[in-house]
Amino acid sequence: MFHKEGAKIIFVALFVTVVVALLADRLIDNTTLRFIIQLVAVAFLILILQFFRNPKRAVSITDTHVIAPVDGKVVVIEEVYEPEYFQDKRLQVSIFMSPINVHVTRYPLNGLIKFSKYHPGKYLVAWHPKASEENERTTIVIENSNFGEVLYRQIAGALARRIVNYAQNGMQVIQGTDAGFIKFGSRVDIFLPLGTEINVKLNQKAIGGKTIIATKA
Repeated sequence: MFHKEGAKIIFVALFVTVVVALLADRLIDNTTLRFIIQLVAVAFLILILQFFRNPKRAVSITDTHVIAPVDGKVVVIEEVYEPEYFQDKRLQVSIFMSPINVHVTRYPLNGLIKFSKYHPGKYLVAWHPKASEENERTTIVIENSNFGEVLYRQIAGALARRIVNYAQNGMQVIQGTDAGFIKFGSRVDIFLPLGTEINVKLNQKAIGGKTIIATKA
């Protein structure tokens, strides 16, 4: 199954693939060259389809844990000062998403959307220390009955040129449901209250909707 945000791009990629394959068949006499061009066109289509895949995942919904909002690798676990919303210290967990990861963003916990804001910005590589403050990004805060306020931030990378965010102020959201999409490589930061038990390690592979990032009884 594919994400709705990829519908136009998938259609264009399919059209281009068919056109290239037909033109190569008609205009190129060299069998080997024709096969290579058609193979590259099909590979391009497969990459696009792979990028916009949206696997259905059964989520164990509970207020006792925060789940990974995206697929990727855990690249940051540290106590930091969060300047935009909390203006105090929080535990930050960051997940880097390569172009081959699923790029669907899922709500990490149940609750009320208290804050949702888009910031235009740069396109530094997603793992750059300044990416969280200088890149194009969205900041979303969910108020949960157990964890209090938790902030997650979608950050564009060097290739990403569009962040899709469905969260709006006042919405009640359900853990694990579709929260948006980031196109072509990115990162998500999660800011948790101090004292929260972190359940992941650096360089661990996270699976969106499945991996438990943090717990609180």
